[in-house]
Amino acid sequence: MRDALRKLENIARRLDPEPAAVASLSGEVYAYAHEYLRQMPGLHAFNGEASAGDGSQFALDERPADLGAALALLHESVTLPGIRPAAPGHFGYIPGGGLFPSALGDFIADIVNSYSGLYFASPGAALMERELVRWMCDLVGYPGTAGGDLTSGGSIANLSALVTAREVHGIRARDLERTVVYLTEHSHHCLEKALHVAGLAECVVRRVPTDERWRMDATSLDQMVASDRRDGLNPWLVVGTAGTTDTGSVDPLRSIADIADAQKLWFHCDAAYGGFFLLTDHGQEKLAGIHRSQSAVMDPHKGLFLPSGTGALVVRDERQLAAAHTASAHYMQDAHDSATVFSPAELGPELTRPFRGLRMWLPLKLFGLEAFCACLEEKLLLARYFHSELSKVPGFVLGPEPELSVVTYRYLPETGDADDFNRRLLRAVHEDGKVFITSTMLDARFTLRFAALNFRSHLDQVDYLLELLAREARRLR
Repeated sequence: MRDALRKLENIARRLDPEPAAVASLSGEVYAYAHEYLRQMPGLHAFNGEASAGDGSQFALDERPADLGAALALLHESVTLPGIRPAAPGHFGYIPGGGLFPSALGDFIADIVNSYSGLYFASPGAALMERELVRWMCDLVGYPGTAGGDLTSGGSIANLSALVTAREVHGIRARDLERTVVYLTEHSHHCLEKALHVAGLAECVVRRVPTDERWRMDATSLDQMVASDRRDGLNPWLVVGTAGTTDTGSVDPLRSIADIADAQKLWFHCDAAYGGFFLLTDHGQEKLAGIHRSQSAVMDPHKGLFLPSGTGALVVRDERQLAAAHTASAHYMQDAHDSATVFSPAELGPELTRPFRGLRMWLPLKLFGLEAFCACLEEKLLLARYFHSELSKVPGFVLGPEPELSVVTYRYLPETGDADDFNRRLLRAVHEDGKVFITSTMLDARFTLRFAALNFRSHLDQVDYLLELLAREARRLR
């Protein structure tokens, strides 16, 4: 048996390279990363021509491979094809992350492998995440009873919020067919997904009408809630959005809060995109009323430019969040005996979880809040600039002046199908590749979107997009 163990040990030790090998591996990876960053200013935001292959190139083998060959495969099959979210010209969807110190934070967190889920396991990691959550609670304007959780993104954060609201209001399976949720057509689709996952798919979902800027109509909401109560239903949850994905619109949060208070609804604010604009005066004005919600989602991998996989949920009462998510087992008794505060694993669905706090804390610490505030102010101004300049180009019709950093627009040709023209215009921008934009449907019309939230996007990239749109519209016309 000892001989067998020694033989297996010799092979297993490949998983723990000697220091010299670690230095060599690190050098190759850092050289790859540094070269990518060196090229970043000139990288196209979209590459629709490079092939990702059929996946067979990623097949695994019993024997070890060379890192150089693996990096070359990564470059050809993963890095080159498709969208480059970190490139300066990325104006599609809701662009976000890629801060270099976040990668360093992840590197350290993965090497040390601290388990931040339990205070007992890594009190420093748990306290760092707790302090970051407290900072976000203060930013929203919640009281000292507030708390929250760093999640993998807005989807899980919204799911946790709905589960908490379900438990606080005592919603049970027998109640679902008379329990009412109020959304708009622009509420993020992850909310309906969360209702399904949380066992709430049989709830009545009301789509509240929106105004001319695609914001929830508070008067309609009030009337719908009152009507449902008269019909014997149980109005339960209203979701206001602070920055819709389609248009960047912000629902009237103060009015929604008034109705939620009067009708005893759980008011949840999905501020995954817009939440960190609270760091600006403009954002404070637009998101006024968010402090009156019971829960709010804000994604650091959007408004703080962190890598994907960094969301956050904050709630007015941390005890309610813990009551909805806490579970235990006998093997955990040592951990709970020493706990003085709620651990992250008690405040969300994840037990085994990465140490997310370091990827957030390190760039905030190194760069200071001033740099983040300036970057967010810049994106707000870039959106207004884009809206203003494109409105001067004949043929383009602009949506409302942006509330945050999303602009909607389309070209109206003198003849022919406008939707088809805009599809071809979008395709022309994608074929150029230097910048990347997306489309949506608004009032059944094919509409183009500009979304500024990439920390590498500046005036030069916006000017290039403006010139490209004008040039390609003339060519297609």
